[in-house]
Amino acid sequence: MSALASSALASLLRSVLPQADQTESTAAQALTRGLRGRCPNCGRGKMFSRFLKVADRCPECGEELFHQRADDFPAYLVILLVGHIVVSLELFVETEYAPAIWLQIAVWVPLTIGLALGLIQPIKGTIVALQWFGGMDGFEPARAQARSLALQKAKQATASTP
Repeated sequence: MSALASSALASLLRSVLPQADQTESTAAQALTRGLRGRCPNCGRGKMFSRFLKVADRCPECGEELFHQRADDFPAYLVILLVGHIVVSLELFVETEYAPAIWLQIAVWVPLTIGLALGLIQPIKGTIVALQWFGGMDGFEPARAQARSLALQKAKQATASTP
């Protein structure tokens, strides 16, 4: 492909696609931000106002987060993950070492509680970020507005570039 053709193709793509420095997030960015308990839009504001209470809006960018409907799905995922981890470990320890029951209770109960409490908030944040990125429930109007603003900025940047 000639240099002129590749330059023309690059210019066309810049005019159609939003630029990387704009607010449009990728799925990986949004999910990582949710996993860290941050706003899926900007990544700076805290998603949770309390342990499992999602804030109504991001304190940094103002993105509305009250549309989320995570319901029981994060708890289901935590039970699934913790159950598989703890039961697998417990069966291994029981078949290989057969420790006393009091020792098993002293190990497995705190481990189960610790894993459940440690995983519930990151998993809920990831589910909320997934809903936000997918435009589920009430998130779609806000996402559509953010996309249109990003496209307008891209067009303005392309128009001002000689």
